[in-house]
Amino acid sequence: MSADDTSPVRFSTPAGKWVLAAMVLGSGMVSLDATVVNVALPRLGKDLHADFAGLQWVVNGYTLSLASLILIGGSLGDRLGRRRVFITGVIWFAVASLLCGIAPNVGMLVAARALQGVGGALLTPGSLAILQASFHPDDRARAIGAWSGLGGVTTAIGPFLGGYLVDAASWRWIFLLNLPMAALVVWVTVRHVPETRDPSVTGRLDLPGAFVGAIGLAASTWGLIERSWPLGIGGAAVLVAFVVVEARRRHPMLPLGIFRSRQFSSANLVTLFVYAGLSAVLFMIGLVLQQALGYSPLEAGAATFPITIIMLTFSARAGALAQRIGPRWPMTIGPAVIAGGLLAMTRIEPGRSYQLSVLPAVVLFSAGLALTVAPLTATVLAAADASHAGVASGVNNAVARVGGLLAVASVPLIAGFSPTHAVSPGELVDGFHTTLVAAAVLVAIGSVLSFAGIRSNVLHTGTPTDATPIDERATNFHCATDAPPQQVYREN
Repeated sequence: MSADDTSPVRFSTPAGKWVLAAMVLGSGMVSLDATVVNVALPRLGKDLHADFAGLQWVVNGYTLSLASLILIGGSLGDRLGRRRVFITGVIWFAVASLLCGIAPNVGMLVAARALQGVGGALLTPGSLAILQASFHPDDRARAIGAWSGLGGVTTAIGPFLGGYLVDAASWRWIFLLNLPMAALVVWVTVRHVPETRDPSVTGRLDLPGAFVGAIGLAASTWGLIERSWPLGIGGAAVLVAFVVVEARRRHPMLPLGIFRSRQFSSANLVTLFVYAGLSAVLFMIGLVLQQALGYSPLEAGAATFPITIIMLTFSARAGALAQRIGPRWPMTIGPAVIAGGLLAMTRIEPGRSYQLSVLPAVVLFSAGLALTVAPLTATVLAAADASHAGVASGVNNAVARVGGLLAVASVPLIAGFSPTHAVSPGELVDGFHTTLVAAAVLVAIGSVLSFAGIRSNVLHTGTPTDATPIDERATNFHCATDAPPQQVYREN
């Protein structure tokens, strides 16, 4: 397929499969890196003499830059071409991964992780936006479901693969592994992915908004990790100022008008709570299994391997189900099942077998995750105009990352131990159990919000599910590169 071929591709064709493969590999590289890092934290911390706060920054240094810049990444893709920005992000991510792999101390590793986040901010929104803009409307939900399922498999394989690399070689290889993956992604994308952009985008990039947002998130995160209330409150105030700045910008990176869609706003609120709960638990579980239960890195990674099978089997089917019956019930039941799985994890403690404590909780958790991810993603994108897919996916990714960023920063406060002092295995287990309960509450709130805020309309990609056309005489028209002209929509 040539780069200037803007005709929509079909899911069952070779062209469609190549586009899907490129996006799965690109976004999978990012999700793989995130999960392998969690498994490697104990060994990494020991080698680099990092305290608990240092380990938090290894995770949050990446998440901070990603959350701060992902909206700019989506805007760049809409302006300059999503394929071009996606490839740039993949190369940037690979170079930063090399710096992570050779980092001599925790400070340099955190800095390299922050650079990784910049690359992730360029490629992550592009993957979903390319799917939305490249596939035929009838195939978008199926493509997104397959992307979610295969991406979930990549995420699930991460702990197993990371554990093996840490055991067999060094934690440094979890970063160096990205280099050949990035080369493959670039090759497939250049040869098989069409270029798409939003021809309606005008104005300059919102660099002031990006700066204010980054400062607010950084200050809030630092305040939570260091337990500095003045810094945390100051960060929250800056985030409020960020909303004011965006409301006054002529071309904001966060167009607040997009939240007028009830479906879009509700789905993003669900994302915030669900991903906050997930991030806090995934940050801690590798530490608990290795430092408190005595698992090796490989055993800790293999402990969550059932997620791979369940995500591979059911995610695409969940996306198809949501397309048939609407997203409300999958997005209500899914988080409730996840919350049940998190509560079941409170049985994880020294002396209990994997079969009786870890495995049942992981299976329950995975079932809820498979039921939630694809409908949630498809709902977000279906609630926005197809030509604005970059903005919609960027907002949703930013919301997910912000939720995870603040949740991980809050772990010591929730768990009840100091990030600057050594934590005993017993304290770690107790803190993990407390964190699980808090995370289950957050995810359960996501379930309630889905029931209350998500409409039962069947998903129709490309047209907001909760919108009606405005009078033609009073509207502007936005033309997607892969679809006929579409009206601007507003809520009932």
